[in-house]
Amino acid sequence: MNNRTLVILAAGIGSRYGGFKQMDPVGPCGEFIIDYSIYDAIRAGFNKVVFLISRKIQEDFKASIGARVGRHVAVEYAFQEPDAVPAWFTPPAEREKPWGTGHALLACRQHVDEPFAVINADDFYGAESYPVLADFLAETATDEALHAMVGFTLKNTVSQHGHVARGICHADTDGLLDTIVERTRIECRADGIGYIEKDGPWTQLSGNELVSMNFWGFKPSIFANLDEQFGLFLKTSGNDLKAEFFIPTVVDTLIRKGIARARVLHSSGQWFGVTYPQDKEPVVARVRELLRAGAYPENLWEETA
Repeated sequence: MNNRTLVILAAGIGSRYGGFKQMDPVGPCGEFIIDYSIYDAIRAGFNKVVFLISRKIQEDFKASIGARVGRHVAVEYAFQEPDAVPAWFTPPAEREKPWGTGHALLACRQHVDEPFAVINADDFYGAESYPVLADFLAETATDEALHAMVGFTLKNTVSQHGHVARGICHADTDGLLDTIVERTRIECRADGIGYIEKDGPWTQLSGNELVSMNFWGFKPSIFANLDEQFGLFLKTSGNDLKAEFFIPTVVDTLIRKGIARARVLHSSGQWFGVTYPQDKEPVVARVRELLRAGAYPENLWEETA
C-alpha cells in the first residue's frame, strides 16, 4: 500500500507559551490540537505519521499522543538534535536554541521516501485543508520539482497577546509562489497589523496578505535541497546564537534559483492555534463549536476505535 505521510513538527520548546503547548488539552476528553489534525489527515487518506519531537518529551509524548493515535495510523519518530550538523561545523557551545523548522524537517529524512505533507503540531488548519493537499500530492507525485503550500490570510492567523512569525507570500498569476519572506515579529497594535525586523522601523500591513502557516506538500527531493541550504546557512549564520533555518526561506531560495516551484493551494478551512497561554481559551471555545456542529465526535479516538 502506498503511504500518504504526514510529518508533524512538534519539537518546539514553547518558550513563549511557558511549556510544551503541543501537550496541552483543548478537547473535552483530553484531546490536543495535534489529535484533531491527525484525525483530519486520516479522513483525507493519510496512513502514516512521522512525529518530529524533542528527546526531552519523548516518553510522555509516546505514552499519550503516540499510544492513542498509533491504533489508527502507522507512527514513526524522528528527533531534532542540536548537534546534528555537518562534520566540518562546530556549533557554538552557548547554542541552546533549536536550528529551526528547516533543520527539523531535515531530521525526518530517513523516515520519508514518498510525497508528504508537513504541519505544525500546535496549529489547527481545518478539516477541509487535508483533502486539498492529499489530492495535490497524488496528482503531481512524479513531478519532483513541484511542491505546494496551503495558504491562509494573515489577519486570521495572528495572536492578540504577542508577536508571531509568519511567512509573507506573493503568488503569481498562475497560482505559483513568487516570493515568501519569513517575518518573525508580526504584531497586532491599535493601528493595525505590522512587523518589526531587529531594530528596524514598524512596517504596516493590510492584514489581507497571503501567509504560510507551515502547511506544506513536498516531494522527497526537498531533503537534498534542505541539506545543501543548511550547509550554506551554517557558513553565514552558524555562529549567530539566535539564527534559525526556516522552511519558507529554503522554499523562497529554491524558487528564486529556478530549482523548484510551489503551488499555492486554497482551503475553506479556518486556522486557529496557540502561541501564548492566553490563546488557549479561545481555541477551546472554537473546538466546542466544532463539536456542537458535528464536525468531530465528543470523544475523538474512543468513538473511532
